[in-house]
Amino acid sequence: MLTLLSGRNADLSCETLHRLQRFRHKVFIEELGWLLPNGDGIESDEFDHPDTLYVIALDHGGEIVGCGRLLPTDEPYLLGQVFPNLMGGARLPSTRSVWELSRFAISTPRGALRTAEESWQNTRCLMAEIVHVAQAHGAKRLIAFSVLGNERLLKRMGVNVHRAAAPQMVEGKPTLPFWIEIDQQTRAALNIDTSERSRPPLNSDRTRFVPMRPSAMPHRRGAPRNEKFERCGSANPGPKER
Repeated sequence: MLTLLSGRNADLSCETLHRLQRFRHKVFIEELGWLLPNGDGIESDEFDHPDTLYVIALDHGGEIVGCGRLLPTDEPYLLGQVFPNLMGGARLPSTRSVWELSRFAISTPRGALRTAEESWQNTRCLMAEIVHVAQAHGAKRLIAFSVLGNERLLKRMGVNVHRAAAPQMVEGKPTLPFWIEIDQQTRAALNIDTSERSRPPLNSDRTRFVPMRPSAMPHRRGAPRNEKFERCGSANPGPKER
């Protein structure tokens, strides 16, 4: 079972934010080797400000095992400020109805064992909560950028995903921006009850519990072998982001 928590930077406790920054450091810097600004084992950047919206996943022991960051595109955001070239000349979104998803990751706690189905379901549950929270804040679509594998992963889930521009090489890997439509197809794929659309977003360290639902499990062939959804919405910016 995952515990899903969401809220603005300013609403979350100092302890929760520090744990989130340490988790991001572990995943993005220690494990993936991104050249990101960091200090004392934490990772944050200029887009982590009081109004930044987060969705955080915790395991049964309370350890952070996943996260996602949401920013409205009518304010500064990672793709628009640091990687606009990835749009290949296409117009960058700048509207309250489009939000950027970045710093998205989910991992297995050290020493824990999970089946491919459990990994798949955890990723799906976190993505469902991100879509719900974004929608509750007025988003009609998300934009993210990642390596090709994550686009394929979302498509296997049944999410309505399509490319915003052609892939470009980043650190030797094809990376592309893509749209995630918040529509009936995506809500059905993520098992988001349409009656929840008017439910207020979670905030101030409020949580909800998401149990595993075997009936929602995909066929084993579709389950990812590695549960890190590692580069959704954030390629390695290197020196440009320093």
